[in-house]
Amino acid sequence: MEITHIEHIGIAVKNLEQAIKYYEEVLGLKCYSIEEIRTQKTRTAFFMVGQTKIELLESTEPYGPIGRFIEAKGEGIHHIAFAVKNLPEALKEASEKGITLIDEEPKLGAEGLKIAFLHPKSTRGVLTELCEHPENENK
Repeated sequence: MEITHIEHIGIAVKNLEQAIKYYEEVLGLKCYSIEEIRTQKTRTAFFMVGQTKIELLESTEPYGPIGRFIEAKGEGIHHIAFAVKNLPEALKEASEKGITLIDEEPKLGAEGLKIAFLHPKSTRGVLTELCEHPENENK
């Protein structure tokens, strides 16, 4: 698996607008994108911090993945995402090394990225997302 960088850190929030206000007014960051990902039942907001993004995630349904996470654990860090050069190959390699895949095939995520998650039970308790930028496909 070839990881190129930390793509983003995902943070679960109850209220996207209030969270954006904190990141902009207190931390001085600028939200550059808000997007709804219907297939994942979330709304996202993105901020750049150096070369890494912060992704705020708000559930659009109480029993969507983020809603369930917040119900169980409260607001906070939800996942870390690593950019990889060949997502299907990275998933195959992770599986061959005994990692439980949440997503066996890449799916479309925010900002047009292909994404897949690795189960935290086999990643030392950290929900791990692997992302592939469209321009890296088939390279």
